[in-house]
Parts: sequence; structure tokens; C-alpha cells
Amino acid sequence: MDYINCHIATQVKNKLPAPVQITAEQLLREAQERQLEGIPPPPKQKITDPEELRSYQLRKRKDFEDNLRKNRTLMGNWLKYASWEESQREIDRARSIYERGLDVDHRNTAVWLKYAEMEMRNRQINHARNIWDRAVTILPRANQFWYKYTYMEEMLGNIPAARQIFERWMKWEPEEQAWFSYIKMELRYKEVDKARNIYERFVVVHPDIKNWIKFARFEEQHGGSEEARKVYERAMDFYGDELMDESIFIAFSKLEEKCKEFERARMIYKYALDTLPKEDAKELYKNFTQFEKRHGDRMGIETVVTSKRRRQYEEELESNPHNYDVWFDYVRLMENEEDEEAIREIYERAIANVPLIQEKRYWRRYIYLWIYYALFEELVAKDVKRAREVYTACLNLIPHKKFTFAKIWIMLANFEIRQKDATSARKILGNAIGRCPKEKLYKSYIELELQLREFDRCRQLYEKFLQFNPSCCTSWVKYAELETILGDVERARAIFELAINQPIMDMPEVLWKSYIDFEIGQEEYENARSLYEKLLERTQHVKVWISYALFELNAEENGAVDRCRSTYERANNALRKTDAKEERLMLLESWRDFEAQNGSEKLDAVQKLMPRKIKKRRKAQNEDGTDGGWEEYYDYIFPDSEENMPNFKLLQMAKKWKMQQQTSN
Repeated sequence: MDYINCHIATQVKNKLPAPVQITAEQLLREAQERQLEGIPPPPKQKITDPEELRSYQLRKRKDFEDNLRKNRTLMGNWLKYASWEESQREIDRARSIYERGLDVDHRNTAVWLKYAEMEMRNRQINHARNIWDRAVTILPRANQFWYKYTYMEEMLGNIPAARQIFERWMKWEPEEQAWFSYIKMELRYKEVDKARNIYERFVVVHPDIKNWIKFARFEEQHGGSEEARKVYERAMDFYGDELMDESIFIAFSKLEEKCKEFERARMIYKYALDTLPKEDAKELYKNFTQFEKRHGDRMGIETVVTSKRRRQYEEELESNPHNYDVWFDYVRLMENEEDEEAIREIYERAIANVPLIQEKRYWRRYIYLWIYYALFEELVAKDVKRAREVYTACLNLIPHKKFTFAKIWIMLANFEIRQKDATSARKILGNAIGRCPKEKLYKSYIELELQLREFDRCRQLYEKFLQFNPSCCTSWVKYAELETILGDVERARAIFELAINQPIMDMPEVLWKSYIDFEIGQEEYENARSLYEKLLERTQHVKVWISYALFELNAEENGAVDRCRSTYERANNALRKTDAKEERLMLLESWRDFEAQNGSEKLDAVQKLMPRKIKKRRKAQNEDGTDGGWEEYYDYIFPDSEENMPNFKLLQMAKKWKMQQQTSN
């Protein structure tokens, strides 16, 4: 009865329509807005159990596959799925997902890029090459693929492959920037002729005047003014009078002006003004006027322009006399006037502004004012006496107890050599070494004496240099090489012996290699063998062992193969006692190659020593020291290692129990 009364009370009595009607559209909009509200992220989950990890991976894969079934064409789902598989170190699965995504939309550039970048991140270079090759074949107009492909090959040092890729790209006649990238790559490796050939093809594919100008400037920089002039002449023949532009005439005339061919530049300006319409030659008129101001008969106007610039420089220097960049510009302006006294006055005013702080970084720009001043006196003014005075005054000004500039000492010494005064040059460098010894000064002094064939002086300098810096390996090696060239083998050997006994060396591997190569070059194989033994007493590095073995193999003595094999056996026994598993694997691979090349029956024995590669797990730590979960890594198990011996732990426990029994008795 109570239930019936309650049911009757909750029935709707008023069935009239509500005054405000709610539509289905409003309901959907409200639901969408609630979905967009900020939902706190789920808590972070730490997985420490393999079963839990597999369950998590299975659940995530099911979610990703469900999303793909809902909307197969949404490539973002494919990318997220593949990225997640990569984060789980499942590279093969990630690769499979990318391939499935490409089957859906093979023209999507993002999928190709992410796919290739994943392979490069995991150092799968051949896979990355395969992907880039497929991408540029399917989408040859996607420049980003070509850029990344060539960049990858260049970073790997595979320049011929990068060049081939560029050539494939150029067959499609891409945009201008692609050609410039190709040219810049060739110039980075000093391939000027190849860059020139590319420019020849480029100006045909993109026949813009600006490209011809760039071609001419390239020739000016790498081929000389004559080659640049030929490019401008070809450009004029290519365009003819009807399609010519004022910019190429301006660039051509500036080239001739730079080459001091003022009459040729004037004729180019006049020809252009006669050929081009006036409305298309505004900049041409302006540049011609400026040219005439510089080199024509209008000397009065030129004087006014120069005076204006001088006033501007004077105002800047009045506010900041230590702005050395302004002094450089001021000097260049005065050098165009060809007034030696005026130039000398500016230099004197400039060098009078000594830096206020005695720190080397504040003096660097200032010292170059002195250098330019001395070069001006020597090369332009032809005043040798004043040039020497400038160098001397500069050296007297530098606080050598705090810092020095080896460049000034060396330039003054070379200046005296040009004046055929070797004695003064020696005094200058000797004074420099006595007051402020530096490695650069010693090397320059030694180089000077070598050029003068004063080998006894070179020996004395090397001895002082090595007393100053006994840890410099290259100096020891150079000293020994000098003695070798002079035929004093015993002296060279003594130098090497002193060097290897030094307690501290900057590059000991270079020194030992040079010493060993020296003994091999003298065909003193026993000495070289003794050196290897000494080196192995200091280090058991695998590269030393391999080098020792190869030395024994290449030594022109009987039984070289047996000695080489014996060295490999010693190395294997030595490395077996250490934890350097990767180094031992490197040694065994070298040993295996040696046995294979010599057709030995012991190849099978070496093969049996090769380890098994297994995957292990270990705890990882974050940078802050917190637990980072588990990570997988690869380890090597050698057949003769204790870890691979049966019942190893049982034997250990038995031995421990026996020792306890003996102690108790």
C-alpha cells in the first residue's frame, strides 16, 4: 500500500509543454563542453613486475588498435602508436606500424620523417637510407626528404653518397636553395671545380639575373677576376639587350672597379645607360654618380663626401675613443685618400687610446691597430725604420708579466728576416722566450732555425722547450724526428726513452706509437717488441694487444704467424681476467680474421671462444638518484667464463663450507 501511494505521488500531473524548450542541439553542445573541461591526468604508474609490464603493454596495444579501427585515415594515431612502441624499445613493432601507416597514406610526409628519424635515433643507418630512398622516390618534390637525406650522409662522412643524392635531386630541377646547398657542400670540401659545374647547370635551370651575379661572385672568389668577367660577358650574351637588367651592369662595373679597371667600369656604365630605359635605370644612375665621385674629375664633390664621413667618425670617437672598430673604419677611409701623413696621424691617434683594463681580452682588437700600423709602414709607406719602431713600441707597451701576444714577437722576427737580419730575429725570439715563454714562441723559433738549417740551435731550443713543457708529446716526437732525419738514430732513441719515462703526458698514445714506428722503420724488431712489452706493463688496452699482434704478423722475420697467434693467446688470457667483455670480443674478432686470412686449422678453436649475446635486465636510476625502474641491456657470456661453468655457485658454497670447517677445527 505504501509503494502504491509513493508511485502515485511521483507521477507527473502537469503535462503541458514547458515555457523554455531544450533542443537536442543544446544537449549535444553541453555534453561536448563538459568533455573539454580540464580532467586531471591519471596518476603515474610504476611497473616493477614482468607480468604487469606485459599486461600494460597488451592493454595499450589494444587501445591503439581500437583507435586505428575507428579512424584508419587519422595518421596521428599511427604516429602515437609507433612512438609508444619505440619507447618500449620494440623497434621491430614500431617499424611494422610505420609500414602499415604508409600502406594507408604513402604520401604523408610526417610518417616518412618520423619513420626515418626513429631509425637514425636507434643508429639503424641502412634502414634509414632505405626509408629516405623510398621517400624521395615516391615524393621527389618534398624537399625536406632530400635535405635530411644528404645531411645524414654528410654527417656520416659519406661524401660520395651525399653527392649522388644531390645529383638525383638536381635531375628534378628543384628550387634555387637546393642548388645552393649542393654548391655549399662541395665548397666545404674544397671541390671548387665541381661547384663550378653545378653553377653552370644552375644558371640554365634558373636563368635569373641574380643567379648569374652569384655565379660571377663565386668565380671572383675562387677563380679570379678574369673568370668572373667571362661570366658577366656570357650573361649579357644570354639575355641580350631586351631582357637585360640594371643590377648585372652594376655588379659588373663594381668588379672592374675592384680590379682598378676604371675605364672599363666607366664604359660599362655608359653602355648600360644607352641601352636601358631611363625608368629602369634609377639605381644605375646613382651608382654611376658615386663612381664618378670616386674616380672621375669631380674631385670637389668627393672631398665633401669624405669630409662628411670624417666628421661622423670624429663625433663617434669623441664620445668613445676606445671604440677600435670606428678607428679601423677611419683608417680605411683615409687609406683611400692615399695621403701617407694623414694615415700615419690617424694611426698615432688610434694607438694612443690604450685599454683601461689590463686583461688580454680587452687588448685583442687594440693590438691589431699596431699590426696594421706596422704593415702600413712596411708595405705601403716603404719605411723600414718606422715599421721597426712601431713593432718595438708595441712590445714595450704590452704588460708581459700579466699577458703577452706571441703574434707580435713572431711578426717582428719575420720582419727582420725579410730585412735579411737573422741575428736580430734570433735576439727577438730569444728575448720573447726569456720574458714570457709560450709554446707558440718556441715552435716559431724552432721553425726559423730549421729554415736556416741551424740544427744545433734547433736541438738547444727543443731541450729548453721540453724543460718548459715536458708533457707536450708532439714536441718530443718532433725532436726525435729531427734527429732521425739528421741520421743520429741513437740520439733519437734516447729522446724517445726520456719521453716515455715522463710522469705526465698530454697524448701518451701518440708518443708510444711514434716510438714503435721509429723502431720498426729502423728494422729493430726486438726493440719494438720490447716497447710493446713495456707498454703492456702500463696498460692492457685491447688496441695495444691487437697492434702488437699485427706487428708480429708484419715483421719480416721467420715464424711471424706463430708469434702473432701467441700474442693473441696472451691477450685473450689477460683480458679473460678482467670485466672488459666488449674489448675481449673485439680481440677475438681480430684473432678470428687473422686465422681466416692465414687459412689456419685453429679457426674453429677461435670460433668456440666467441661469446653468446644475451639480453639482461637491470635496475635503472634517474639523474636525481631515484629509482627509474628496469632497463634492458646486452651482455656477453664467454664459454670459458666462470658464469658459464656448471654448478659454479654450488662449488663456491662447498669451498666456503670447507674453509669454515678448517677454521673451527
